[in-house]
Amino acid sequence: MTITQLKYALAIAEHKNFTKAAEKCFVTQPTLSTQIQKLEDELDIIIFDRGKKPIELTEVGRKIVYQARNIVNEADRIQDIVDQQKGFIGGEFRLGIIPTVMPTLLPMFLKNFIKKFPKVKLKIEELTTEEILARLSDGHLDAAIAATPLESDNIKERVLYYEPFVAYIPENHRLKDKKTIEVSDLNIDDMLLLEDGHCFRDGVINLCKTFKDQIDENFQLESGSIET
Repeated sequence: MTITQLKYALAIAEHKNFTKAAEKCFVTQPTLSTQIQKLEDELDIIIFDRGKKPIELTEVGRKIVYQARNIVNEADRIQDIVDQQKGFIGGEFRLGIIPTVMPTLLPMFLKNFIKKFPKVKLKIEELTTEEILARLSDGHLDAAIAATPLESDNIKERVLYYEPFVAYIPENHRLKDKKTIEVSDLNIDDMLLLEDGHCFRDGVINLCKTFKDQIDENFQLESGSIET
């Protein structure tokens, strides 16, 4: 069993296709297939059900892939330890940021980060909270910036800052004269919501103590950005 074989298995599990997985790993499809077959022969189990389209993991295969992801991630950390010991900070760092804060937060640190760590290839993706959780779990992100708590046992959270909720209210609104707004004042029918998958939407709905299917059907606006 080798780290390379485990990486191939992870690629197949992700793409559910041997050809696509081979392209992702920059090897030929026969090479990848041969290595997976050797891994299955060594373990004396079947990891992938090749009879289904797309390819699916067997029950034991899911357990193997879960453990393989941990092993590959830890193997990558070995190189990080060596680099840090030599005083070198480089490589690729993959960061996910939710759309709610991406436009305002990114300019606050990007220039300083690039200047301080010129050898780091910083790859930033704008993702919903749901996508962030999935990519962190799959090992496709090193870290992310999102609204907490995420309530995931597999993720370590560190608070960067706190900010208040602010209401934008038209002149003729029933709450226009209020200096502060209580949770009891809120009505879900008054809200313009971000689309599904955005944590800010869930926060607003939770504050209103209602459910998504109670939104007024006469008018409904959902967007992927606060600016909209």
